[in-house]
Amino acid sequence: MASNVPLRKLGPSGPFVSAIGLGCWQFSQGKGFFGNTWRTLSDEEVAEIVRVSLEGGITWFDTAESYGGGQSERALSAALKKLGKAPGEVVIATKWMPAFRTARSLLKTIDVRLKNLDGFGIDLYQIHHPISFSSTSDQMRAMARLVESGKVRHIGVSNFSAKNMLAARHALAAYGLSLASNQVHYSLLNRKIETNGVLAAAKDHGITIIAYSPLEQGLLTGRFHDDPDLIRRSPGFRKHRAGFKTKGLAHSRPVVDTVREVAAGRGATPAQIALAWLLQAHGDTVVAIPGATKVAQARDNAAAMAVMLTRDDLDRLDSVSAIFKK
Repeated sequence: MASNVPLRKLGPSGPFVSAIGLGCWQFSQGKGFFGNTWRTLSDEEVAEIVRVSLEGGITWFDTAESYGGGQSERALSAALKKLGKAPGEVVIATKWMPAFRTARSLLKTIDVRLKNLDGFGIDLYQIHHPISFSSTSDQMRAMARLVESGKVRHIGVSNFSAKNMLAARHALAAYGLSLASNQVHYSLLNRKIETNGVLAAAKDHGITIIAYSPLEQGLLTGRFHDDPDLIRRSPGFRKHRAGFKTKGLAHSRPVVDTVREVAAGRGATPAQIALAWLLQAHGDTVVAIPGATKVAQARDNAAAMAVMLTRDDLDRLDSVSAIFKK
């Protein structure tokens, strides 16, 4: 593992993690809803991506029940074991899917999560989105019981509005617990949390923002701008997203061009610059979980933690991407 990687604490009392984690949706291996978004990775490929991530200083991994119906959890734990990692040596975050369920499901399904993780504990357990048959307070009550039982260490949410995030925080406080994080879509091409109150509330209350899709599924690397035919050959639903259409590519091109210019000046890749902006624009409030389907991508992502941007770099990127705050 790379040495001297700075760590950030998730929330007021959560675990310390590297500023970059590895998002593991792509470990669904073709299973489950949207499991075909990425090409199916072999067990060997998964292990290599995890190995390179660890060597680059990444200390934590984010997966979910909905990623391949638990397949991502199983693939991740198998890779970690293959690499000789023991429980406690890495931080594991996973998520419960609330759709068409009540809070009781949190208690009923936790053993499935733990079975899939095969000995690796749940350091951060997150509500995947706010749509549920139960209230936020009921969900937090169930989460508190999981912490009390020792099956979960820390609690987070995902895709929560500022109002819902603060409601979760308030509910947990009644049990003497804190809300560690809110995992949301955040990148240079999606800056809505800066104007809808989520980022401001997170800063005010010490809640960490976990940025998912920080590279916009590859858009910020510029490769789809260089060769639009790439997306048409890609699996899954990405090709149907507006950002990958001709008009969408034109809309994001000024940002991508600026990212490339900054990258050239820093001896870095565009992906590293896009990630570094997220990590440095708001102090320690934001961490990011880019995915990787190739070893080179995993190596690139981890190396972003060593890229330092100047005030001028940050301002240029802020200015050119300000349109994406809407």
